[in-house]
Amino acid sequence: MHCTSITAMSGNPSRKRRANFSNRGHSPKTSVQSPAQSALIIFAKAPIEGYVKTRLCPPLTPDEAASLHGSLVLDLLERCQTLKGCDRILAGAPTPDHPFFGAMKTRFKIQIWEQVGDDLGARMTHTFQSALGTPYQSAVIIGADIPGITVQLISSALKSLQDHDVVLGPTEDGGYYLIGLRSPSPQLFENITWSTNTVFSLTQEKAKAMDLSLKVLPKLRDLDTMEDLQAFTQESKDKKNQTFSQRTKNVLLELEKRVATRR
Repeated sequence: MHCTSITAMSGNPSRKRRANFSNRGHSPKTSVQSPAQSALIIFAKAPIEGYVKTRLCPPLTPDEAASLHGSLVLDLLERCQTLKGCDRILAGAPTPDHPFFGAMKTRFKIQIWEQVGDDLGARMTHTFQSALGTPYQSAVIIGADIPGITVQLISSALKSLQDHDVVLGPTEDGGYYLIGLRSPSPQLFENITWSTNTVFSLTQEKAKAMDLSLKVLPKLRDLDTMEDLQAFTQESKDKKNQTFSQRTKNVLLELEKRVATRR
């Protein structure tokens, strides 16, 4: 493969730009209301070097990690194009004005919202409060680094919210890749130490204590560590595996080669 940077394989999503970290308090309620009753909200970071997938560095370089992240976001957005019956929204950080999000808005015809809050819990609380009641009756938030998530699984989550208050999709490391609600529930996100192996269990306990009906989806693996990366790289070599786009398969295989030369 004749390229000096992985960005050449993935449309150069990791092109850096000085980020503006100010919160402008974007309020999606003031936008034109959609006839859709549900929303799928994808939480994603812009693929900025040193800002995403930092637990993979080293052995990956910041540029390589950003390229991988950008390709995963593209995979998820491509997959969700076939999703019916809900609006698709991309909630971007550190700022929705980053060129990557502008490109995603144009390419996939989706809304771009701002992630507002000092930590993940605050950002999800704000997003659900903005979305639920008006304009949506239910909403699902998912992360962008879950290669195994499918349209069928997302559809199941949205359908489950017809008769459940909360839907959770746990990850193998003790967190969750998906949370769905029918009404804002700020208490679910309070006093949680994020990025630890107790996130899912504590959230489950909170839901039960609040007497909220809960639906738990199948457990999936996210891509945070080198162990995760190695596992997904092996999966990508199976020609029958449809988890990744050919673009991301190329990125994974190239990364495997590069890491091998650094040992």
